[in-house]
Amino acid sequence: MNEVWSVVLIVGAGTMAIKGVGPVLLGGRPLPRGLTSVIDLLAPALLGALVAVQTFGEGEELVIDERVVGVGVAALLLWAKAPLLVVVVAAAATTALARAVL
Repeated sequence: MNEVWSVVLIVGAGTMAIKGVGPVLLGGRPLPRGLTSVIDLLAPALLGALVAVQTFGEGEELVIDERVVGVGVAALLLWAKAPLLVVVVAAAATTALARAVL
């Protein structure tokens, strides 16, 4: 077994241990209100950070390229309450068109 699989197994075991600690420590009690509000905000913040890094990041540099156009179209369609499938297809098509043209 090489290093990569060792790391995968260690991270997997650590993830399972972390997920198991919560129910064991809380014992069926509800989370405190302050902690619940923080947890509710983690997913949108993480998603926003991932979108920003994937859109504007290229290695260790910040770039503005065709991906920005696709994300902009997606943002406009989401603001207009378009279905998610339409948003994804339109953003991908716009990005592809921008890459073909530019």
